[in-house]
Amino acid sequence: MAQSAENRGLTRPPNIVVVLADDWGYGDLACQNPDSRIPTPFCDGLANQGMRFTDAHTGSAVCTPTRYGLLTGRYAWRSRLTRGVLWGYSAPLIDPEVPTLPAVLQRAGYRTAAIGKWHLGLEWARRVGSAPWPENIDTPDGDPTAHIDFTGPVLRGPHTAGYDRSFVLPASLDMAPYCFIRDGRIVTPPTDRCDDSPRPQYWRGGPISPGLTHASVMPRLTQEACEFLWDHHRTATDQPFMMAFYPTLPHYPHIANLPYQGKSGCGAYGDGVVEFDSSVGAILATLEATGQAENTIVIVTSDNGADLSGGQAGFGHASNSWLRGQKADIHEGGHRVPFIVRWPGVVDAGTVSDATICMTDIFATVADVVGATIPKGGAPDSVSFRSVLDGASAGTQVRGSVVHHSMDGTFAIRSGPWKLSTGLGTGGFTAPRTIQVTPNGPTGTLFHLGDDPRETHDLWSEWPGEVERLRRELADIRGR
Repeated sequence: MAQSAENRGLTRPPNIVVVLADDWGYGDLACQNPDSRIPTPFCDGLANQGMRFTDAHTGSAVCTPTRYGLLTGRYAWRSRLTRGVLWGYSAPLIDPEVPTLPAVLQRAGYRTAAIGKWHLGLEWARRVGSAPWPENIDTPDGDPTAHIDFTGPVLRGPHTAGYDRSFVLPASLDMAPYCFIRDGRIVTPPTDRCDDSPRPQYWRGGPISPGLTHASVMPRLTQEACEFLWDHHRTATDQPFMMAFYPTLPHYPHIANLPYQGKSGCGAYGDGVVEFDSSVGAILATLEATGQAENTIVIVTSDNGADLSGGQAGFGHASNSWLRGQKADIHEGGHRVPFIVRWPGVVDAGTVSDATICMTDIFATVADVVGATIPKGGAPDSVSFRSVLDGASAGTQVRGSVVHHSMDGTFAIRSGPWKLSTGLGTGGFTAPRTIQVTPNGPTGTLFHLGDDPRETHDLWSEWPGEVERLRRELADIRGR
């Protein structure tokens, strides 16, 4: 077993770096997929230096809810967002009274930073005399640009959610408006417009900052992350930091930059994964160069499973490995994701854990590690897995159950090897999304993942007692 942080004589709590990839599938991590067509040497190296989880899940099979869960330790269906995602102009999803992980770390003396895709809603400055927001603001068609003062401050965003420093995009890189926001101010107002782009690039047309291109975003975000690490090294070496890096890849648009084009055997999608992996490598190299690596916990994971519309199958690559389904689906391919933790001197190098964990658990785990107090009522769906990291609970589970959620709002609950879904379809991108319930027929599905990890044999009718137990447990969790 590795030494504890206390036994290593550290003078301050560890720094925290969380990298949350966008649509990075379970099989896109090369060391986790022997048949991968995509090299990921930096993430593979990180896994060799730390712990790789094989049963890690997001609270939702799409991005906004997962990001909400990471920051709040709450399942997003407890908020106003009970299905789907937010859009570029959506209002903030995190209520001001809900504790966030960066705010908790601030109170514990940490310097906090968020860099990359935000996608949790913003309160834009409004033009004087502007009309109310359109009622369809949380849809792809909601466009209140005529009402927004892009020269004014952003009133609520990452800078009001606990981050001392922030450099973000409003939402995904296929959702307008396309502009950078630094510490609550738009860097360059989006006074130009771009047209829709066809696949494989694919973005929606709309306002864009002059000089900004979609391809330029990832290099800029990586640069900003590395510059934050250098700045902290130069100016605040006695203060611990937490940096959340939210890259835009491998989500659409699939446009890897020139150094990465052709570097995978999986077309534009695979080349984007290579570029994402290189960004992770740049951050790791900067931690080494600044002497901060030894006392920094690095977590690399994804906000949901891979979207399979990027043509991966045509290259013989299984982005979600052997898992059934894809992004948005209630099946494992929608929410089981890569999850790597490196904590030098504490996590034994090259270890693999089958502990079941959820993205919401990062909140309680980090608070546990640094000794921060979670406010009463905060992070209700978060369970610390620190004991898994330091080896104290090796071979045991720290969670009783995990709740999953699909794009259309279908629920599932995982308890031990059992997984019950409240719907008959996928609830997401894969057909059929919905299946009509027949008279006296099953209303959901039941799988035993220990015996049937690919979710092929529905046991709903064969195990009525287990169905009833899981339905009661899910109802209890939802009612808390």
